[in-house]
Amino acid sequence: CCSLSPAMESSEVESDILRRVRALLRELDGHHPSCQSDRGMLRWTLHKKIDQNPSTSCVLVRILVKELERAERGDLRHYIIPLLHTLMYTLIQAPCIPDELCARVYDFCKRLLTLPKPFCTIGLDYASRLKVERTAPGTLYQRMVISEQSLRSAPYPYQERIFIFADPELLPEAICSALVTDTEAARVSQSPRGCMSCVVTHALQAALGDTCDTHGLRARLQALPPGDVEHWFQQVVAAVERAGSEGGSERGQHTARLESIYQGLLGSLPAGNAPQEGLQGTPLPNPNISFHLWTEDEQLWKELVLFLRPLSQSCEPDCLGQDLDPIEIQDILPDCACCEQSRFSVLSTDSGIERDLPAQEEPCAADTEHSRLHRKGGIKKKLSPLDSVAFLQAGSGGPGGKSPGKLPRRSGMPPEPAAPLQRLHTARVVLLGDDRILGRLAQAYHSLRKRETRRVFLTPRLNLQFYHIPVVPGQPHPSAAADHAGPEELCEVAGYLGRADPWYESNINTLCHMIPKLATMPSSPSRALVTDLFLTDVIAYYARMGTQPVCFQVHAVKVLFRDPAQEPAEDVFLTELLTQVQDSPCHRELSATRRKTTLDGPGIDLTVTYRKVVLSDRQKELALALRSTGLLMKAIPADGAADRGCLSVTITEIVRINNLAGRSFSAVANRFKTRNIKIRSPEQRPFTVQLDKDSRRTYRDVIGLEVSPCLEPSYCLQKTRTMKCSPHETEDVGLVKYLPKSLLLPINTFAGVVQ
Repeated sequence: CCSLSPAMESSEVESDILRRVRALLRELDGHHPSCQSDRGMLRWTLHKKIDQNPSTSCVLVRILVKELERAERGDLRHYIIPLLHTLMYTLIQAPCIPDELCARVYDFCKRLLTLPKPFCTIGLDYASRLKVERTAPGTLYQRMVISEQSLRSAPYPYQERIFIFADPELLPEAICSALVTDTEAARVSQSPRGCMSCVVTHALQAALGDTCDTHGLRARLQALPPGDVEHWFQQVVAAVERAGSEGGSERGQHTARLESIYQGLLGSLPAGNAPQEGLQGTPLPNPNISFHLWTEDEQLWKELVLFLRPLSQSCEPDCLGQDLDPIEIQDILPDCACCEQSRFSVLSTDSGIERDLPAQEEPCAADTEHSRLHRKGGIKKKLSPLDSVAFLQAGSGGPGGKSPGKLPRRSGMPPEPAAPLQRLHTARVVLLGDDRILGRLAQAYHSLRKRETRRVFLTPRLNLQFYHIPVVPGQPHPSAAADHAGPEELCEVAGYLGRADPWYESNINTLCHMIPKLATMPSSPSRALVTDLFLTDVIAYYARMGTQPVCFQVHAVKVLFRDPAQEPAEDVFLTELLTQVQDSPCHRELSATRRKTTLDGPGIDLTVTYRKVVLSDRQKELALALRSTGLLMKAIPADGAADRGCLSVTITEIVRINNLAGRSFSAVANRFKTRNIKIRSPEQRPFTVQLDKDSRRTYRDVIGLEVSPCLEPSYCLQKTRTMKCSPHETEDVGLVKYLPKSLLLPINTFAGVVQ
């Protein structure tokens, strides 16, 4: 049998890659593959093919650059962001990319700066990354592995973690168990030593190219003890980060530094004597993923605090206590003895008067001054408004609190300037489920912002990112029997994100029905192969490349109950609010209701007051008095981004019709858009209120409610302080003008909203 020449093999490989890329573009145009099982897997199969043959990564990058330039000439903007994400993900993992190819990508990203958002935002981000990568090849790979694996590195001290949250009452047990098993297996299969070896190998190969003996390098690192591997890892990281920070340094200097490290690692073998076996890729390790069953209301906040301060550090002095109350620490660490002791050490019998202090035998001057200055159990001084506002802003780089481990300041000495806190930690929270778990997220996020307003801890230290993967089980869970049955109704947020971002629709929305099928497959080697390689990779790809947020307005609702002794309830919702007439349990009320229904028709009388949304953006107050069987408020627009902050209200109004045949009633849908609405039952007839399609969040015996955009807690705090100083001021003045007024929930996608 005859074998193909290298030129023919290269041509066939290039044709196959081009065919796969064109299939991706056809799917973006709505032409889905003939086999439904291939939907959402085209990007994954393309990258896996490159992983199996890393030498073809340059071919893929070259094809993607040509397709990007063709899309630019043809004004096919919906191709640009998917192609650019695919290119960058390939470039990060590629063993070696020629500088002229990186220069073409860099020039294309700079041309995106002339386009509107999100193209200019993504172009600027990737252009800045490519500038560093061209100076120090392998920087992007190195930084990604260091942060995702939380490897200790002084030049790059950033850490990331992916938190997957799923509601066990909304997803079947089989799906939750399978995801727990898969994420745990992916985590156990990696070690810090292996990740350090990957960083060293990839950095040396990216700098030295095909002259690097990758096989010998891996064998050498495998034979070294863990301490020596970490030593060479620190040497490589320092060299790469030094070149990346020196913007004007030449690439040759960086290559010379890494060649010196390469020779010291392999001994006397020069870099040019590598066997001619072609480029060998270094696989990108799976990120650190933890799976959590969401069973407690404060679970999200606790996990984020423990991410900043692991259990191994939580009991160290001044670790959590500088910024959290002892009760909060005990809530996170219930079994911590030292935290329990600090909780009860707040009580003090000291009167605060110097003459009440116990007498000491011949006290020295230092001890006397220390006893006067250092007291336990006192009231902590509140921060000034300027300091607290700097903390409350999510993007602030303002001063942090007291640095831990400092002695009490001597009286009369000026305070030392506090060092600014850096956000070295990034938490990527992935919500697995439908709109109901996003409703829980809105509740938890509102609670977290209120907690941060009272005592800031996470905001200046943590970069918090939210992601959403829709999952609809094949068979509805028993707790969801009373909720909406259709998957489209339960996944309105994911549907909107898919319409706004075609790449999200292609890669993430297709998992809606695929995850239940993969999770319920019988245990076999094929199942392990598919789940480990597909689900973990897709979640990692989404978390790594999905950096553009789509912000949704969170709405606040105040519920008034029929019982005057019952306090009004305050809650928030993200997607919808549904009201229905409640059946009267009392026999007397039931008979009166039947007589009323016979005369006036079904439903109850309501008075509705709302501000109508008009094109001129003027506030127009309207009031209605009608009879209704219920109403539905939708916060997620059916299409378009202009109405994302409005409520689409549909009231089922009962209209009485008098004709020759007698009296009849018909139901008419009364629709309008508003931002603020008040509803009352003048007859005190109760109705039910359900939030975010979740039957567990249902209020009964309701006679009134008020809905408005939820305000950012930091804005409310500063507004209250401003009103104390200027009680007659109605408009926002001072610092309040510069604070975000509404509470928005950001959910990341690949492109944000593509206009």
